[in-house]
Amino acid sequence: MQHAIISTILLSYNVSCNAVAQKIYVELNNTVPCVRLLNATHQIGCQSSISGDTGVIHVLESEADLEWPLSKGPNPPYMVLLESSLFTKSIMMKMKNASSRVAGVVVVPKTSQPEFSPHTTCPNENTGVYTETYDHNLAHCNTTVWNPRGNGLSYEEFDFPVFSLKEDNETEVIKQCYFDHNRVVNGSGLQYPLCAMQLFSHMHAVTDTATCMRRSSMDFSTSPVMVCDPLGGYNVCTFIRPYNSTAFGHKENESVVIAAARLDSRAFFLEDSTGAEGSVSGFVTLLAAAQALREATQEAPPTRNILFAFFHGEVFDYIGSSRMVYDMKNNMFVIDLDNVHSILEIGQVKTSINVWTYKCMDIRSNNNESVTNLVKNLQSSTAGLNLSFVETGFSQPLPPSSFQRFLRARAIPGIVLADHQTDFNNRYYESFYDNAAHLNLTYPSNLSPEEQLEFVTDTAKSLTEVATAVARALFKQAGGNNSQVNKINADPKTVTQMLYGFLVRSNNSWFQSSHQANALTYLVQYLLANLTGTATNLTQSQCKKPDELPNESTYLYSYLWVQGVVPPNSTQRESFCVRTAVRLVKAVSPAFDLGDYVSKEYSTWTKSQWKFIKARIFLVASRDLEMLTLGVGVAVLFTSLLVTYFVSTKADVLFSSVREPNNTAY
Repeated sequence: MQHAIISTILLSYNVSCNAVAQKIYVELNNTVPCVRLLNATHQIGCQSSISGDTGVIHVLESEADLEWPLSKGPNPPYMVLLESSLFTKSIMMKMKNASSRVAGVVVVPKTSQPEFSPHTTCPNENTGVYTETYDHNLAHCNTTVWNPRGNGLSYEEFDFPVFSLKEDNETEVIKQCYFDHNRVVNGSGLQYPLCAMQLFSHMHAVTDTATCMRRSSMDFSTSPVMVCDPLGGYNVCTFIRPYNSTAFGHKENESVVIAAARLDSRAFFLEDSTGAEGSVSGFVTLLAAAQALREATQEAPPTRNILFAFFHGEVFDYIGSSRMVYDMKNNMFVIDLDNVHSILEIGQVKTSINVWTYKCMDIRSNNNESVTNLVKNLQSSTAGLNLSFVETGFSQPLPPSSFQRFLRARAIPGIVLADHQTDFNNRYYESFYDNAAHLNLTYPSNLSPEEQLEFVTDTAKSLTEVATAVARALFKQAGGNNSQVNKINADPKTVTQMLYGFLVRSNNSWFQSSHQANALTYLVQYLLANLTGTATNLTQSQCKKPDELPNESTYLYSYLWVQGVVPPNSTQRESFCVRTAVRLVKAVSPAFDLGDYVSKEYSTWTKSQWKFIKARIFLVASRDLEMLTLGVGVAVLFTSLLVTYFVSTKADVLFSSVREPNNTAY
């Protein structure tokens, strides 16, 4: 009974506290924080103090407005709210240098800038094939500065929190609070109370990867807390002819052409990244090419195998591709480097009738003829297409690409396709502006979301042509029969659905029919399985345990249960099991397997862990009123103590009862 009473009291206390908090604070639930990343040498990113950072809100309307929060404003520190057009390195560095007056920054991603890339000018510098030890004249982008617009903002460290707002309604609430309470009039602020904001994004990791990994390994509690995690995930791979997934190492008399693209992209706010031109254009094109090759390779299998590889973590010093090369070198993959015949990689391929081919004519290689043949195969695959492949010339180095990690290990012939002849055309490389609008994905205003899903855009048509040419070239490169080549065509409907799903609206019927997960890697896994696999009649239980059936083998295939579509006049999905050669392959830097956290050979990037991320606004009273309230509270406390002391010392007088005579009659 006593426990029940205590529980009821505590519950009532919590409810009342929550009710009070709801009256004081307005919670902002749709925010994305800048987080802390670390590598072998330093840390980058943002964080708040352990108790969160609080400041009076100031809406920045122009760069000239910085004077108020940085010097003139009488109520520091300030929480600066700015639209993305003002989210520049110049403004951010000014606030960083005056961090004692800036509690944090909140970005509203609305209006775009003419050009903006928070990445470096030389992506993945010194981690590809061009290093101080090999071809040092091309290291550090000495010949071509690939990303001249890069300002390096994503690689700065800020000792205050920086958040991005995702919800327009929350933005309006903040601005209205600012205009009602904080708007500067005639050079002076309004009277108290003022509108303030509090941001929580305290990061556990500090200094560098070696430090945070050591701290993680020293936690011997029953519930250890990871201070940081290695960046990475999984590569998505499939062969047109599957190999036994348990038989690693060299395959005799096997030759494999690798078709590659990268999956990942980044932005200042990691979760804000879409990478429309930077990554999506490339891997969507490769997915479409894989689908286009399905029937041709089944009807007339080419003499060489083809491996479709979608690499994850490439933005952070080629995590995915360096992992595959490491596994191939150490007999931890189903083929080795000696089995690789050539490589074709699709980079940034925004709509263009010209696609540039970067070829590696390596002085260490005797296979330069294979590169020439690959270029010829590409150029001869454009029959009937409004597309041409143009060679960049021998003097032009390879752009940042996964292919470079293979070349770093072995001289392999190959080419990289891109929409730029020299430096990137992408004005928004690795920024949140590299989105659907940048890729010119536009739809008639009268279309519903499902109608937009089916609408074939000009961008989809262009990428379909690139996918068709790539598929044909791969078929030729693999030794396929020329009589089959012109039958190979990518599907523009599939391309437009993928672009819509990855860049406009992932919650659509086509994506849902494949898989419910929103994680990019798993979406690509299921899409690739649907596009290249075979639908079976297996039940869901059989799909989970196919080895119990006589004609199925998990050594050669994966079995995925696919959601399926909802037929007209029905509420139930027509789910089914797909037999596919698609596999997820570990994409974590070998540095973490080797325990070499200061490696110069492999990526050492990690991401800090945190307890929670939170943002809220509230009204704050003046310091004088707070001190007065505190003073009154202290006075009341001491007065109550004195009264309690007086009462306790005189209790025998104040609370004594008068004894009545025994013979009192009633």
